[in-house]
Amino acid sequence: LVRFGAATVAPNDGSSTVEPTFGAGSGVQVDNDTTLGLTFVYMATDTIGVELVGALPFRHDIKGSGTLSGAGKLAETKQLPPTLLAQYYFNAGSNIRPYVGAGLNYTSFFSEKTTGALSGSSIKLGDSWGLAGEVGVDIDINNDWYVNLAAWYMDIDSEATIGVGAVPVENKIDVQIDPWVSFIGIGTRF
Repeated sequence: LVRFGAATVAPNDGSSTVEPTFGAGSGVQVDNDTTLGLTFVYMATDTIGVELVGALPFRHDIKGSGTLSGAGKLAETKQLPPTLLAQYYFNAGSNIRPYVGAGLNYTSFFSEKTTGALSGSSIKLGDSWGLAGEVGVDIDINNDWYVNLAAWYMDIDSEATIGVGAVPVENKIDVQIDPWVSFIGIGTRF
């Protein structure tokens, strides 16, 4: 099975304090983004599949929270979250096939840039490994094409390293992104 459509990453985010630079109560939050999502599924049987989830890069603005909530955009990053899942399909042979899946996510962050209150500082987000779960449904249009609706929950945690000042003082911030990813698209089988 091949599916393509709109994928939206909506972080359920939080972070540790951005100390010592910004003091107690400061933190960051990560904005949503939508891009082209792709999934490839190998059906081992009529009910068991193995899915690889991919997408074009997502771009996220990183904004201040807590005592930094008025600081606006502090940085931006791009990320790719390839995910491998084992799936179980219900209603094999039906025109409507719901499914569930569980697996492993790897997220790579790149092209980080600072702005606003962090302008001139350096930032690097560490890559993440985590678990992922999904629910979805395929609804046939005809024998070859179908509509797909899906949602994934991904455990994505990163350590951000921010270097501030002429002789950079490194701040380490634990950032929990843990997004819900929603997908609507079309698919084909061959």
